[in-house]
This record gives sequence, C-alpha cells and structure tokens, in this order.
Amino acid sequence: MIDTLFRRPLVAGFIIVALLLTLLSSVVIVPETRQALIVRFGKPDRILNRSRAGDVIGRDGAGLAFKVPFFEDIVWIDKRVRDVDMEKQMVLSTDQLRLEVDAFARYRVVDPLRMYIRARSEERVSDALRPILGSVLRNELGRRPFADLLSPERQGAMDDIRRNLDVIARQYGVQIIDVRIKRADLPDGSPLQSAYERMKTAREQEARSIRAEGAKQAQIIRAEADASAARTYANSFGKDPAFYDFYRAMQAYQRTFVGDDGKARPTNVILSPQNEFLREFTRGGGR
Repeated sequence: MIDTLFRRPLVAGFIIVALLLTLLSSVVIVPETRQALIVRFGKPDRILNRSRAGDVIGRDGAGLAFKVPFFEDIVWIDKRVRDVDMEKQMVLSTDQLRLEVDAFARYRVVDPLRMYIRARSEERVSDALRPILGSVLRNELGRRPFADLLSPERQGAMDDIRRNLDVIARQYGVQIIDVRIKRADLPDGSPLQSAYERMKTAREQEARSIRAEGAKQAQIIRAEADASAARTYANSFGKDPAFYDFYRAMQAYQRTFVGDDGKARPTNVILSPQNEFLREFTRGGGR
C-alpha cells in the first residue's frame, strides 16, 4: 500500500491534504468570550465554555476542543452583555400626557440550549425581545405620572420593568441585566405647549403662595417688634416720664431737622416760642 502511494505522488498528496483538512476541521478553538453549542445532525449535543453565574471570563472552558468533522456543526453564542434597542414608543401616562420614550435593555445568554431551541440565534433573540420590551415599558409607565420620570421614582420604574422583562426573557435562555430610558419627551405640537402652560401655571401658583406666606411672616415679625417696642416705651415712661418725653422729642427733632444721610436738612418752620413742639428748647438746663 505504501509502495503504491510512493509510486503515485499525486494520490498520496491528495490523501495527505484530505487527512490534514479532516484533522483541522475536528479541532475547535473556543474564544474566552464565546460559548460553543455543538449540534449533531441538527440536534444539540453539548456546550463548550458555558456561561455560569459568578464565573470569570477566560478562567475555564476556553481553548482547544474537538468535534466530529462533517457530522457536527458549531453555533457560536456570545458570553458578553449585549444590547437591544427598542423602537421609539408612544406611552400615555396616568396624568394623560403622551410621551415619546426611547429605551434599551442589556442582556446576556445564560442558557445556550434554550436559546437555540427557542430562537436559533442571538439576532432572533434581539428581534423577539424588542417588542416585549416595548410592551412591558408601556404597561409600567402607563401606571405612573409623567413627574415620576423626572424624579428618583424613575429608578423604581426601571427596576420593575427589568424584573418583568426578565421573567419573559428567561424563556429564551437570556438574563436581563439592565433597562434604561434614553429619552422621554413630550411630542411636538399642542401636547407639548399645553403641558408647558400647565407647568407654568403651577409654578406661578406656587410662587404666589410662597410670597403670601412671606408677607404673612413679615407682618407677624413687624407686629411682634412693634409690640416689643411699645412695651419698652411703656416701661421707660413708667420709670422716668420726663426722660421719656425728652427722648421722644429728640427723635421728632431728628426726623424734622436731619436727613437720612445724617446731615442737616434745610427746614423752615414758623412757630411761636411757646409751641409745644419746642418745649425741650425752652426748659433751659433744669433737666
């Protein structure tokens, strides 16, 4: 047999090439970031480098592997987190505002066998999750007012959407890692203008309420200050009526003859020397 091959080098070369190709087709290099589902005659047989909870990528499972050439095929599945973008959705909030919501979800394949049986490929998984994400998002945001999307309550809504979507996504062998809203806007036109007018009216009412409360507090403070001053004057009048009269007269003179800047004010006053207003000037040095 060997002598025959040596006499026919072309046949020998063809056999060597065929054996080499068969050997190469039986060797599989599994990357660290991918899972390999071995399919034999269309039926899943085994999984190489399978993703497990808590595993560090690249620690176990990756590297050289073998398969039966011509009888087994490989379906590659990513172990990394993938994104699925939702088409922009119209959502009606509980306060009857129409919102244009643009969101996305992150997921990871944790059960390659189930994923292959239900969807055959990761692209089909994304296509299946996209309308489900839109439906879950509409149902959840439809139970909340628009203001919740602008407050810390937004995180609670995202957590509820992620949990509800994860329950459905498990049927496809994937785990939902996160759900985020990229934009949540009012549509252009009259809805946006009416919402703006409502927000403006609400803020104006709030401002009027704050100003009224401030004016009320100011009146209370002034009344308390006036009452305190009146008590002080009354106490001083009771202790020394003459000094009280002198102090009040000095205040009246200051307001009349001295300006706010402390300088003398040019004032002409025609009064008789016996006028009550000038009594402090006519008392002499007796007091």
